[in-house]
Amino acid sequence: MIPKLHYISQGNSAEEHLENIQKACTSGAELVQLRLKNVSEKKFLNVAKEAREITAHFQTRLIINDNYKIAKEVKADGVHLGKTDPCPTLARKHVYTWQLIGGTANTLQDCETLIEKEVDYISLGPFRFTETKKNLPPALGLTGYAAIIDVLKTQTPIFGVGGITAADVVEILETGISGIAVSEAITRDFNTIKKFNELLNASSTAEQRYTFE
Repeated sequence: MIPKLHYISQGNSAEEHLENIQKACTSGAELVQLRLKNVSEKKFLNVAKEAREITAHFQTRLIINDNYKIAKEVKADGVHLGKTDPCPTLARKHVYTWQLIGGTANTLQDCETLIEKEVDYISLGPFRFTETKKNLPPALGLTGYAAIIDVLKTQTPIFGVGGITAADVVEILETGISGIAVSEAITRDFNTIKKFNELLNASSTAEQRYTFE
């Protein structure tokens, strides 16, 4: 099972990314994605190794953004590939069999292509406009999510992403979306992880209670 809440790391420096990953883990994040842009391969690898140490300590899953080679080297739990990144089929040949591969989608066709390439999950967005990413495609909103999910009818988990706040969660889940990936709202206040988990019914304690009832 893939956790229903993904925290996508933010920061003005590599050190800030690591600090925020630490805070996310401390606050109960079950899955963290290291999204580090505009750094050398060597720097990315070093930061990924530190992120792996932090997440391992908290038993939090770690996904590496963009780079499947680094994901494999640090034995992360998986890699997330954007539209301009290597093809998931290629990445699958190189990573460990147990590593997850996620992909980014904006349209129904994107989703269908990723499902054909047997990704483990899809991040569908943006839900709304966000400053976190540049050159964003059009926002999908609740209507866009509902239309795509209705046609897809897939077992592949679909995660909402892009400017999502706690106030959006209930309505997003009603569209058939499996979970959410959040960056900005969590980075502003790591205490919101608890709130997101409650809304998603995704916290490990909630799952345990559900199991034993």
